Amino acid sequence: MIIDLLKKEDLELTKIVKVNKGEIIFHENDECFSIGIVYKGTLTISSITFEGNEIIYNTLYPGDIFGNNLLFSKDKRYKGNVSAVTDSVIYLIDKNSLLKILKTNEDFLIKYLEIHSEFSKSLNSKIKLLSFNNAKERFLYYLFINDNEITIKNISSLAKSLFLSREVTSRLINQMLRNKEIKRIGNKLYLNEKKHT
Repeated sequence: MIIDLLKKEDLELTKIVKVNKGEIIFHENDECFSIGIVYKGTLTISSITFEGNEIIYNTLYPGDIFGNNLLFSKDKRYKGNVSAVTDSVIYLIDKNSLLKILKTNEDFLIKYLEIHSEFSKSLNSKIKLLSFNNAKERFLYYLFINDNEITIKNISSLAKSLFLSREVTSRLINQMLRNKEIKRIGNKLYLNEKKHT
């Protein structure tokens, strides 16, 4: 985990924040003054639509970073609420402290750039996902970027990942299962390769 790469003098530049389940850590349009590193727990970045539906842009787990794409941006405002899904612990590092750590801790710098690069790739995948207007094409692309394996915790969470309604997602999966385009083993969905060859 990237936190483990921080030296003693680096840790003195961080602020440790404990948050409770359901707590909003930063609100949409709050200005970002630091990066956050998830140490324990799970966070989400989400917005509420005009119709009252929640759209989750990102889910963060231990080792993930947030705010890094805003801290050096001209528009430093959060694009969604950063909320705790579970009781969580995060490390906050302000801009000046981060620059100091990046200059003096090469191992942290390399890991930081790696995480930032992976985040950019993930963001590009989401943008491409949204470019598919057809629900089936969107679902197939989501399967592709997840190495032909989707774990279904529940339909609602999958629908949010696909940026589709729960009803559309449920109907699509049932139809593709009936047509044997996909197969289900336990709580996992796979593309039926024979059907698509």
